[in-house]
Amino acid sequence: MRCSFDLDDTLLINPAKIPAEPKLKFPFYFIYPDRLRKGTVKLIKYLKKNKIEVWIYTTSFRTETYIKNLFLCYGIQLDGIINGARHSLEVQGSQSESMPSKYPSHYRIDLHIDDDKSVLENGKIYGFRVYLIQGHDENWVENIINIITN
Repeated sequence: MRCSFDLDDTLLINPAKIPAEPKLKFPFYFIYPDRLRKGTVKLIKYLKKNKIEVWIYTTSFRTETYIKNLFLCYGIQLDGIINGARHSLEVQGSQSESMPSKYPSHYRIDLHIDDDKSVLENGKIYGFRVYLIQGHDENWVENIINIITN
């Protein structure tokens, strides 16, 4: 199985509004100021332990190196990264018809976790599974584990 996660407002959050993982240690918090949603490390380690691939699928144009190294600072090795540049090249390409902002099934992703309702709607139209995380969703880790194990 392969799962992907959006970054902005899904895994990367504003710690003043949503509980966050502990801040990285010096000097890494200067290099990687983004903060992960509380529960991210626990969930991803659970997924990896259960042989589930973990990908990032974001419309952001952060570099793959930045994303990979941010997660490595938390002890997480990602299996794949799709950023805005890669999506634009590989999914939209030269197609004249506008493609959805994310298209997980193009990468054989079984479940995508996102905070954007339009991604959920596109999942219904284009046939990919989405778990919609909203604001301070206290049960998001358990909900995703339940979806995966059932």
